[in-house]
Amino acid sequence: MSISHDVTAEPRTPVPIRTLRVLFAALTAAALVSIVLNGLGSPTFSLVNYFSYFTVISNVATVLVLIVGGVIDPRSPGWQLVRGAVTLYMVITGIIYAVLLANIDVGVADPWTNNVVHRIMPVVLLLDWILAPPRRQISEPRGLTWLLFPLIYGIYTLVRGPVVDWYPYPFLDPRSQGYLALTVGLVVLTVAFALMALAVNAVGRLAGRWRYGPNSIEKYSTTV
Repeated sequence: MSISHDVTAEPRTPVPIRTLRVLFAALTAAALVSIVLNGLGSPTFSLVNYFSYFTVISNVATVLVLIVGGVIDPRSPGWQLVRGAVTLYMVITGIIYAVLLANIDVGVADPWTNNVVHRIMPVVLLLDWILAPPRRQISEPRGLTWLLFPLIYGIYTLVRGPVVDWYPYPFLDPRSQGYLALTVGLVVLTVAFALMALAVNAVGRLAGRWRYGPNSIEKYSTTV
């Protein structure tokens, strides 16, 4: 019987990177809490609506991933898949904000919190993905499974929107643009998100080859 093994184990993430993960997790958590505290002073603030923003959900996931990655530093392929997913969601957050939402009220009044959740943390997550890439490459089909959450989020938003008469983002609001324009926009966004997923995965692969070498994953067979 032939048994395959990896001759190299997933290396520990350097301590400076793990320390920065915890610090940036604290910064993100502080920004998220600050937004809530400021919002509580408004009679129109809704905690459910707050957690219905893709940005907020992605940043909450960022806090969790950075804390776990900084304190525990898991090295399993499944964990790297989770890291890649959250990195993609933050990349989506940063790009969509810059392209579509920079001049629109998205419920974040303070400049510092706005910069943290929309600008700083997308860059931080991408840099973390590059500086501490997964050793085992993620296939394109598995990387595309990262799109499952944006799909579920879109369905949730479009179903909930008419019920509460509120949409988190103008490009998801059919009241102002109609369902035909909304459908076209969603198709464009789906293609863009798929390309972003492939790009994030490709960046992780290139970073892995740069850090570990092109032949870092070797296998040998033992006959039993």
